Amino acid sequence: MKRLSYAFFALVMLMTGCSVNNHRDLFYGVRDGKFTRNGESICFIGANMWYGALLASEGEYGDRLRLAAELDSLKAMGVTNLRVLVGAEGQEGTPYKIAPVLQETPGVYDDTLLQGLDYLMAELGKRDMSAVLYLNNTWEWSGGYGTYLEWAGAGRSPLPIPDGWKAFSTFVSRFITDDKAKSMFADHVRYIVSRTNTVTGIPYREDPAVFSWQICNEPRCLSASDSVRNVFADWIWETAALIKSIDPNHMVSTGSEGYYGCEADLGLFEKVHSSPDIDYLNIHIWPYNWNWVEKETLTDSIQTAVKMTDWYIDMHLPVAERLGKPVVIEEFGYPRDGLGYSKETPVTARDIYYSHVFSRLSQSIENGGMVAGVNFWAWGGLASQSDEKLWWKPGDDYCGDPAQEPQGFYSVYASDTSTVRIIRNAVRSLAAPGQK
Repeated sequence: MKRLSYAFFALVMLMTGCSVNNHRDLFYGVRDGKFTRNGESICFIGANMWYGALLASEGEYGDRLRLAAELDSLKAMGVTNLRVLVGAEGQEGTPYKIAPVLQETPGVYDDTLLQGLDYLMAELGKRDMSAVLYLNNTWEWSGGYGTYLEWAGAGRSPLPIPDGWKAFSTFVSRFITDDKAKSMFADHVRYIVSRTNTVTGIPYREDPAVFSWQICNEPRCLSASDSVRNVFADWIWETAALIKSIDPNHMVSTGSEGYYGCEADLGLFEKVHSSPDIDYLNIHIWPYNWNWVEKETLTDSIQTAVKMTDWYIDMHLPVAERLGKPVVIEEFGYPRDGLGYSKETPVTARDIYYSHVFSRLSQSIENGGMVAGVNFWAWGGLASQSDEKLWWKPGDDYCGDPAQEPQGFYSVYASDTSTVRIIRNAVRSLAAPGQK
């Protein structure tokens, strides 16, 4: 019945001489530095749920009953924007990589996983939810840069564990200047963006459940060279233009961390995002990962984290104002007290941190500022978690932490009632008088 109802909708649109393409108000967009939909300005509190398409698969490790429960829980909280990985690349069974893999060799796709992505998008559409779909990754946990380089003949990609950060970063930095690797990624972009959903019968370019296509999770050039940085900017511009040439209906975003993701070069950040095909700005914020706070003082140093977070957000706002594009803080997280991973570990500091980030969104909306959305990292929902098994293996539950990180590191579980309450209340406050 689902397939029939969607097909019937498409047929009616065709018979009346209309198409989804002619109904721009169905799609998310940007006008006057604000997100819009249905002719109205919008803002959102969203979540990262990178594993959504895997959970939606009927194949190995998929769980559609859990998916429905997770989406219903998020919708009940008011979270309607999810940031989702399209799929992983490379050899199955690589350490610290998620599984199963969507594209094991160039251009060869697992149809079951593609149908999982289709099913996820259909389920989001039923709930009037949307997804940011990212197509690549700088980091090893889904293949990304390193895998495309391997396919291009550059040799085996080192892994941060156990090969070390320097070996890994030196290798993957070559992606930006490797035309063969980038060409294979461009083929992937064409294949996915031009796809028609097998569940709904609707092309992705006509699906209102797509919030934006995203070029890469945390794209970096990992180079001090001005020439390489220029090539990096060119690659972002070219990929954005490619996506828009296939799908002019939806927004395109970069997935950038911001200043740190652009090699501490704010000029590069502005150059990348000044592309006319990039619709809004992204920043990510990681107080612990970036050494603003330490394990022993996570709770005591929460005000330091807050202060540095404000500094990081504020440096990007003049860029957003010059470009006339809104900002999404699309990744932010804070560990449990004492860097514990157990669900029983308190989240005192994290709750303070989340409350502050949400307040920055609320203040921006009140004051007509440029911050228009946030996505916390990450929803772990109903996933089980064991103190004795901190590293993900195939068959374990998917949670908010990918395979290269200890499970429970940044996950927000359904059982984290205080954090869930803060998220729900923050969403409600956005709809309060004076917050529109």
